[in-house]
Amino acid sequence: MADSREVMNIRQASDYLGVSPDTLYKYVGEEKIPAFKLGNRWRFKKSRLDQWMEDKSNQMEPGTGHKPKAAAKAAGSQ
Repeated sequence: MADSREVMNIRQASDYLGVSPDTLYKYVGEEKIPAFKLGNRWRFKKSRLDQWMEDKSNQMEPGTGHKPKAAAKAAGSQ
C-alpha cells in the first residue's frame, strides 16, 4: 500500500494531500510544508504531514472555516 509508507515522494504526497505536484512544489519553495531533500529529490514524512495538517486545522475556528477572531482582529478585519 503506497499510502501507508512513512516517507513519500512528491507524487505520493500530492495524492495524499489532494493537491497537484505543482502546488506542493510551491508550498515547499515557500517553506509552508514540512519536507526534506534526499539527494536531489523532495521527500515527505507522513507523520510530519499529519501533524502539519492537525496544526493547520487547529488554527481555524471550529465549525466556521474561518481564522480565530483574535487573528482577524490583529489583521484589522473585525
